[in-house]
Amino acid sequence: MPLALSLARPAPAKHTRLPASERREEVVAAVIELAREHGPEGITTQAIATRIGVTHGALFRHFPDKAAMWIAVFDWVQTELGRVVGAAFTAGGEPLAILERVFHAHVDFVARHPGVPRILFHELQRPADSAFHARVRQMVSSYRQRLCALLIVAKERGQLPPTLDEEAAAVLFIGTVQGLVVQNLLFNGKTGMQDSARRLFPLLLDGFRGSIHSGNSRIGDTQ
Repeated sequence: MPLALSLARPAPAKHTRLPASERREEVVAAVIELAREHGPEGITTQAIATRIGVTHGALFRHFPDKAAMWIAVFDWVQTELGRVVGAAFTAGGEPLAILERVFHAHVDFVARHPGVPRILFHELQRPADSAFHARVRQMVSSYRQRLCALLIVAKERGQLPPTLDEEAAAVLFIGTVQGLVVQNLLFNGKTGMQDSARRLFPLLLDGFRGSIHSGNSRIGDTQ
């Protein structure tokens, strides 16, 4: 069952029996919704149980502890964001068209699930270099590799300058999405992420193309 359906569906009445897999999906949906409404630091297991209409004890028949619920949320994010972005990568077209499609797919995903970045940022602020940090690093690293491969193809086809540092460009691409996310969180979802993304992407692309339009000049060059 897609989580989007779970998010849109009212919580079931108490004691409604559901298959274990569906109940776990409801827990994930509840955590994401509660993070959007109240912030992840205020989420209690009792609040999760109340949201999905089960007793506190029944909740732990599906997850051994709260940490396991957070891992399930990350697993869902990794799977769903990977699916959305992966579809954008594989839909075909010219490299720069694919790049734009991936950018907007990523932004659209976060705009639909604003609780997700709240949870990720909250967990990444913890000082310990935990397994959670390692899994996020792996996900971002894989994403950067796919972006680098796409940027290399764009360079080979003459759509981007051969001198473009594709690794730096991939970091900037992801950082631009993250910047939109932070502003959206800061202004409580009132910034219009998708509209901002449509305005920002041409500027990002112009930055990647910079040396095509300005020859080999660089900031600081002297006559």
